[in-house]
Amino acid sequence: MGRLTDNEKRRCAPSGAELGELVIVRHHLDEDGELSRHLTRRLNTPLDWPEDAELNTEHVAKIAAAAACDVAYNQAANGHLVDLFAALPLPGTPEGDEFWYALGRVGGSAALYFDPANAGGPFFDYLINGNEAGIAGRVLSFLSQLDDQERDAVTEVIGGALDHDTFPAAGQYLGKLWLRDAESSAWHVLLASRRTYETQDDRERFFEAWGNA
Repeated sequence: MGRLTDNEKRRCAPSGAELGELVIVRHHLDEDGELSRHLTRRLNTPLDWPEDAELNTEHVAKIAAAAACDVAYNQAANGHLVDLFAALPLPGTPEGDEFWYALGRVGGSAALYFDPANAGGPFFDYLINGNEAGIAGRVLSFLSQLDDQERDAVTEVIGGALDHDTFPAAGQYLGKLWLRDAESSAWHVLLASRRTYETQDDRERFFEAWGNA
């Protein structure tokens, strides 16, 4: 995580996360910024409180803003994938059994990536055990193997299973939104996970190559 001191001179170009930290901190910690107003008016904690302390409210706010930006993007996207699956009928319920059977019927062999029994009971334990790309990989594997006809059928099944009291829209349209969202979130997870294997040398070579282009 990049340091956020104002007078520090960076020895190399900042990463995307570091740039995000700077944007968030500078945007929200000006005198009339949203974060400053929340701290001073809602929580009654001025930015310089307590006075003469080594760690005051402003320092804590900068740490919080930086931490919010520095949380791995794949974690946030994975959390969103969990929300998407939570909107579907639960496995082991009558509605769930009907839904997953219908999805397998229209999705063909690709649906095996999604099937709760085939995926293994602890499907979401991937996240707990640190395999943050596990669910994302299954989502993209499922979607990549659907032809246009199968994809249309899958969107109809998913859209029809979503709670129409919560999501007031036509069934297939809802299904398209679900698939589009799942696909994008899964891609974000896999894209962010590559940073796990990226070294500082890789990052410096990246900036050098583009700087010399």
